Amino acid sequence: MEKLLEIKNVERFYETPAGVVKALDGINIEIYEGERVILLGPSGSGKTTLLNCLSALDSPTGGSYTFHGKEVPRNHSEKMTSFRRENIGYVFQFFNLLQDLTVLENIQLIQELAGRKNPERARELLTLVGLESEMNRFPGEISGGQQQRVAIARSIAKKPTLLLGDELTGNLDTETSKRVMQVLVQACLMENITAIFVTHDESLVEYATRVIRIDSGKIISDESTNSE
Repeated sequence: MEKLLEIKNVERFYETPAGVVKALDGINIEIYEGERVILLGPSGSGKTTLLNCLSALDSPTGGSYTFHGKEVPRNHSEKMTSFRRENIGYVFQFFNLLQDLTVLENIQLIQELAGRKNPERARELLTLVGLESEMNRFPGEISGGQQQRVAIARSIAKKPTLLLGDELTGNLDTETSKRVMQVLVQACLMENITAIFVTHDESLVEYATRVIRIDSGKIISDESTNSE
């Protein structure tokens, strides 16, 4: 496998009235193409801050971040936005679907924004996540689990190199979470997408090829799993 990204000695400090908060305190990670990585840790451990730095939604205070061997832009909103547009897909906890567009139209909108409008591919993606029969319904007319599967299809519609998720099953019950994660794994395999997901849910480990545990802004373990 080829290396997709590398972060070295990454720090993210915040100034607060109570003093400096070290959200990330010297993080070192290499991620390889095709991996499905889960960032596991309690609330406040720094895992979401790390995800935001990986997506260039936030800039590290210190350290380096390279993607395909090139330095990722920081402290420059326009260049950071371009990096995200060209490389990153994101699945949110709260779905973030547009309620006045149909399921299919939600997918097509992302394609248009990415300059890759392709109605046939939009339908194929909905078939991939098992929702071809729901494509003309509105988000409010389908279940939470189905909405999250639409969100997954939408996030890969622009062919991202890296797919990120932040507590993407946080609003779903256990059985629905399993179905969503199974769909997600299948989509990553079919689309050849590298994925990194943040969670505090230990049960999701079975869907990852690698688990990185983080606490108090530091990596406390980094282990491969038996997942294929």
